[in-house]
Amino acid sequence: MSRAPLALLRVLDLGGAESDGVGRLLADLGADVLKIEPPGGSEARREGPSVAGTSVRFALQNANKRSALLDPSDAADRERLIELAGAADIVVDSGDSGTAAAFGTSCAALSQRFGHLVALSVTDFGTGGPRAGWQATDAELYALSTALSRTGPTTGTPVLPPIGMASATAAAQATWAALAAYYRRLRDGTGDYIDFSRLEGVLQSLDPPYGSEGQAAVGMKRANELWRGRPRNQQIYPIFGCRDGYVRICLLSPRQWQAMFGWLGEPEQFADPKFATIAARYAASRELNPLIADLFMDKTRDELVAEGQTRGVPIAAVLTPQETLSSSHFREVDALTSTELGPGADAVVPTGAFVVDGVRAGLTRPAPAPGAHDAVWSDGTPRAESGADPVHRPFEGLRILDLGVIVAGGELGRLFADLGAEVIKIESAAYPDGLRQTPPGMAMSRSWALTHRNEYSLGLDLRHPDGADVFARLVAESDAVFANFKPGTLASLGFSYDRLRELNPAIVLAESSAFGASGPWSARMGYGPLVRATTGVTWLWTSPDAGPGEFYDATTVFPDHVSARITAIAALAALVQCRTTGTGAHVYISQAEAAVNQLATTYVTEAARTAGLPVAEDGAVHGVYPCAGDDEWCVVSIRSDEDRAALAAVVGDADLSSWTAARDKTVVANTLQQAGIAAAPMNRAVDVLDDPQVRFRNTYTDMVHPLFDAPMPTETRPAPFTNIAPAELRPAPMPGEHTREICQKVLGLTAEDIDRLIAQDALFAYRGRP
Repeated sequence: MSRAPLALLRVLDLGGAESDGVGRLLADLGADVLKIEPPGGSEARREGPSVAGTSVRFALQNANKRSALLDPSDAADRERLIELAGAADIVVDSGDSGTAAAFGTSCAALSQRFGHLVALSVTDFGTGGPRAGWQATDAELYALSTALSRTGPTTGTPVLPPIGMASATAAAQATWAALAAYYRRLRDGTGDYIDFSRLEGVLQSLDPPYGSEGQAAVGMKRANELWRGRPRNQQIYPIFGCRDGYVRICLLSPRQWQAMFGWLGEPEQFADPKFATIAARYAASRELNPLIADLFMDKTRDELVAEGQTRGVPIAAVLTPQETLSSSHFREVDALTSTELGPGADAVVPTGAFVVDGVRAGLTRPAPAPGAHDAVWSDGTPRAESGADPVHRPFEGLRILDLGVIVAGGELGRLFADLGAEVIKIESAAYPDGLRQTPPGMAMSRSWALTHRNEYSLGLDLRHPDGADVFARLVAESDAVFANFKPGTLASLGFSYDRLRELNPAIVLAESSAFGASGPWSARMGYGPLVRATTGVTWLWTSPDAGPGEFYDATTVFPDHVSARITAIAALAALVQCRTTGTGAHVYISQAEAAVNQLATTYVTEAARTAGLPVAEDGAVHGVYPCAGDDEWCVVSIRSDEDRAALAAVVGDADLSSWTAARDKTVVANTLQQAGIAAAPMNRAVDVLDDPQVRFRNTYTDMVHPLFDAPMPTETRPAPFTNIAPAELRPAPMPGEHTREICQKVLGLTAEDIDRLIAQDALFAYRGRP
């Protein structure tokens, strides 16, 4: 990078552990992030786990920042904080109980005082509503967001996803919201106040109960079916034992099944063409999986992965976190770096997921000591000038050509479309998007309708010379191109970044793929289940009661949704830079690296322990407990001696499981929250819409689509902005629905020109809704 994309951005970081990840993401992209700490340093510095006396989470989430000490009891320091906020672009705080409150102000007050300022308040549930005073760890966020209800065995105790994912996911969504508001500020000078709820961030960005689903789920579910919770499909991406561990396969397309069928020796009982469908294979899994298990049991993971790659069978080894961090792939692509966690305690840590113009944009400086810097803005980073053209949504006037597919690609385009961009979804007749799969008798999947609202569809064959010419002309008239193909695919189609830049020097190309653009794993077939297996996420997603080879991550879509947010942040940072320089950029995100960075605290702690460094555990205990009713559960988090004393005062001598089992899950949560203990009921998808906090905050709204009999719940906006309108709800398009409109409006083609291109199969157009 000749210059970091956010080099002109000033961020005043007043928050704690709940919001530290926001500043880290912005700092990785070049922002000057000044963390204000009280005398003695932030409380987050004392959070476990720790290595050599240093909080691992604090060290990772505050790298690349500066630190200054201000005393809220000192009048001069209180005034200094106000001055810093007035000269900042973004202020981040952990809500009303954060640093701003200690200095006699708040994010809302700072936003009102400084009209240019984007003020981001990050709290567990938002600053208003019946549960605004509740506390939440990752466990409570999993329970309330439906993630807990979808993991674990089909019957019995649900299994918590790995701790850390929820907080990191919320931080990514909060960063996206803040940076989008800042982009709007650059256009018309209007700042914003964002009352961000971590629960809402997790609801939208981890495993949304109302949003994009994976290709397999789309192919098996009816549009109006709301999954009531407990997992039924844990073997949809089955895991098999082998000589030195476990491997996972992920068969989606008919071609992949044919490759697996050949590998099995073409058994006659599976020769029927019906087994080309996901549903048929899943229905026959009790007969099919033992055949695969027998084939794999005597081979090593490496042998199976190599042969699978040769045959075209998507397969991955199930690695431990330590195996992931010690892999040659992560080291060769500079996804890891060494940093000092504490005095004399160097550790290998994830660098960060951003790659801009081929250069890693990640950890370069360790977290600073308290007060290591002066409470001033760095020289050479003046606040960026703002335009004066009023806009209702940040991206009005931006045109994006969206080649992205399935969840990670589809979500990326929608994030920009919801905030006003003209997103043109480029669709291929020969290679339709996996989310276009529908059960018999349906014209569109619910997942497609939710993922591609507010977008336009252009039917175009990039492999046809005339189709490629149309795309090239569109590039010249656009601001960005999005893609998540296998590395090299876009270049093989004649549209490498160099070619795109020749067509439009200001173009931003945002790409993502399973394992990144380079390195030993880059050519591997990659889907979310394989990414999780390869990065250690699957290994962590289990329970002490699980049997050998029992892992419970098959029904999640992680890291697709959060990878889309990380890619969106990088793309928007490049668009911010383009406003100043007039030149574009190429940003690239590895979904595997995004997954590892989500769980960096766990990975680094394990690596430090393996290296023999002194490790002190977190000490928090997160439990899942039965409640009154049919298969009803709650979670309780005990984080300190104070929590233990409070719990004893509530339940007395009773066993906690017995106490919860006699009570309604919401009563349990309310009682414990009133005592200051983090607890929550386990929500299923059908429960979310009736959640009192979700209803109060208007997290969802009804979206009408002409192809569906009833309105569908859909997210209202990425976060509650003060000055940015909620998302439009234009129906998701059918394939090629806007081909003629786009060619006429953007390129000036005549009806005759378009008819000729359609006749030549360079374009295709939808003939009308049924």
